Amino acid sequence: MPDMEKLTININPVDLGQIELLVDQGFYANRAEFIRLAIHDQLAKHADAVKESSKRQALVVGASVYDRGTLERMKEAETRLAIRTVGYLAIDDDVPASLAREVIESVKIYGIFRASADVKAALADRMS
Repeated sequence: MPDMEKLTININPVDLGQIELLVDQGFYANRAEFIRLAIHDQLAKHADAVKESSKRQALVVGASVYDRGTLERMKEAETRLAIRTVGYLAIDDDVPASLAREVIESVKIYGIFRASADVKAALADRMS
């Protein structure tokens, strides 16, 4: 699982200036630290809402990783997956698109989805 994901944001000049002033005054090491801490504070503020929503929607919070062996066992057991993840979802590169399509019924990801282009294309109509 990656430690960090790069985001691009747009911010108005006044807010940016205030952040830069705080950095210049030594409150933060740099802009990125300010933004990470601000995001962390907001997530902590809304932690109960995230927890309740995750529970209600049966979402896995954290990392979900599926390899070829796991999906082949599910296929043999005639089990279909409805993947619901908050965080990180990975389908290993050795998973053929046909196997993913056969086993994975639906995908809902709030966060990062790593898979081969073929697997992503095979699941495109099952993602919400």
